[in-house]
This record gives sequence, structure tokens and C-alpha cells, in this order.
Amino acid sequence: MRTTVKTGAVALAAACALLLTGCGGSSGSSDASSGAGSLAQVQGGSDQPGTLLDTPFTKPQLQLTDNHGKPFDLVKQTAGHPTLLFFGYTHCPDVCPTTMSDLALAKAKLPRADQDKLRVVFVSSDPQRDTPARLTEWLGAMDKSFIGLTGDFTAIQSAARSVGVGIEAPVKESDGSISVTHGAEVLAFWPKDNKGHVLYMSGTTAEQFAHDLPKIIRSEAP
Repeated sequence: MRTTVKTGAVALAAACALLLTGCGGSSGSSDASSGAGSLAQVQGGSDQPGTLLDTPFTKPQLQLTDNHGKPFDLVKQTAGHPTLLFFGYTHCPDVCPTTMSDLALAKAKLPRADQDKLRVVFVSSDPQRDTPARLTEWLGAMDKSFIGLTGDFTAIQSAARSVGVGIEAPVKESDGSISVTHGAEVLAFWPKDNKGHVLYMSGTTAEQFAHDLPKIIRSEAP
């Protein structure tokens, strides 16, 4: 079964919306009104791997099932931990696995104590196919500590939109392929206030993540 994808959009300046690139197969159109939530006002130049938000995002109130089949409350179970949040799906051919692999490589370069503090959360935008078992297998190939979440799509979509990530429900096409949307943004939440202060777009390298993660863990701007 061939999978196609359309990505969401997030605003990177008061009057500018950045359209994210499609991945794999034939991608559908995307626009700045495709469901993104609050516009993200940012500081610093676009050449920086991480973009500091003028107004930090509140961590989404999201209760789903984790990759071990247990209930997971995103706010409660990541409170006080530096947290990286990404909305994607396991059948994605490029952006999602590349992003998660880069995060795994970056995390591996941290001291063990910092690795234990960090929470990396992958929320499925294709929850019907991304079962707990599938998430465990897919994420486990990168880092067994990564947390995969699946469940009600409406709740997932609402949470994504609350942090400026536009995703739509998967659609089965007439040729049998499935169109799935995902974000290309990694949001970094500081442990001191549990808010998303830094935005990383698709293309951020493992080296760039590794450079910034110690500061994220200390609740400092990269």
C-alpha cells in the first residue's frame, strides 16, 4: 500500500506563514489555513536551527495510549522534564524517520544523567495503523526510551493545532493509497515551566540538535 503525505504549516513571523514540504508519493496541497493554531512569533534569524518563540506554547492537554498499551497523560507524565514533541506517522518515507533518527543520535551524545531527564514524544497522526505494537517496533529501532502515543484522532488533531501544527485525518484514495499529514516541527519544552520555547523545522541535523539539547535541558535559549 502506497502512502502519500501532506504536511501542516506553522507561522514563523507575524505576517509570514512558512509552508512545509511534502514527503513521499504524490502530495496534496497545503496552505497557511490548514488548521494551524496560534501564530508562532519568533526571535532570531531563520538561519538558526532552533527558533526561540516570543510567546511559548502551552503543553497540549493530551491523554492517549502509549506504545506499551498504557494510558499516558502528556502534561502530567512529562512535567518537569525537558520534552521534545513531534507529530508524525510510522509509514512516512522520509521526514518522520529522519527526524526521529536525528533526535536519537543527538540524545546518544548527552551524558547519561541528561539522557535520563529527556523525554522524546512521537504522537501519531495515523493512529489507526500506528498501534502500540507498531510504535514500539518502529521507535525501538531508533531509541527504546522514545515515547509513542496513539488514540483518538480528533484529540490528536486538536493538540497539534494548539501548538501550530496542522494535520488532517488520513484519507484512503481511490487507488488504495493512504494520504496522511504530519508536522515537520519539533517543539522543545523547557522543564522549568513545561512550555514550548524553541521550534525546530525539518532539516535540523543531529549535530544541531546535539548542540542545543544541553541548553534545552537547562531551560536556556539555544
